Amino acid sequence: MRLTRNFSLEQLIYSETAERERIDNTPGPKIVDNLRLLAQGLERVQILTEFPLEISSGYRCPELNRCVGGAKTSQHTQGQAADFTCAEFGPPVDIIKAIRASDIEFDQCILEYAKWVHISFSKTPRGKVLTIYDPKEGYLDGLWDRGGKQIA
Repeated sequence: MRLTRNFSLEQLIYSETAERERIDNTPGPKIVDNLRLLAQGLERVQILTEFPLEISSGYRCPELNRCVGGAKTSQHTQGQAADFTCAEFGPPVDIIKAIRASDIEFDQCILEYAKWVHISFSKTPRGKVLTIYDPKEGYLDGLWDRGGKQIA
């Protein structure tokens, strides 16, 4: 099922872990509505980057979320979040800088371990930018480099 021009339901629910562990990651109707909103936001990000986004994680049912060690309150479980990269555009930090400088209304945009972008969309977007490098230290408010310096 196509949710937007460039994003399908299948793409946003696919999980290698779910396949390997035989977890049914099929969303209900309310989650599909959230995935439509997510796909619309991802379309805007793809227009901004001018290159295809490589989605590594979208919707996760509670069982899958537990299996991958996701937070209990993860927006992935509501179909509101996706993790992605866009190598043709540049490193994740540059993608987040571009999103932050754009007019894209997002809920959270997180630089995760300097390896990928986590972005979420909701009906009441907060526009929060966060960084995480170490789960023990937790999330840092804003965009930070590994050396502990805030990125403008």
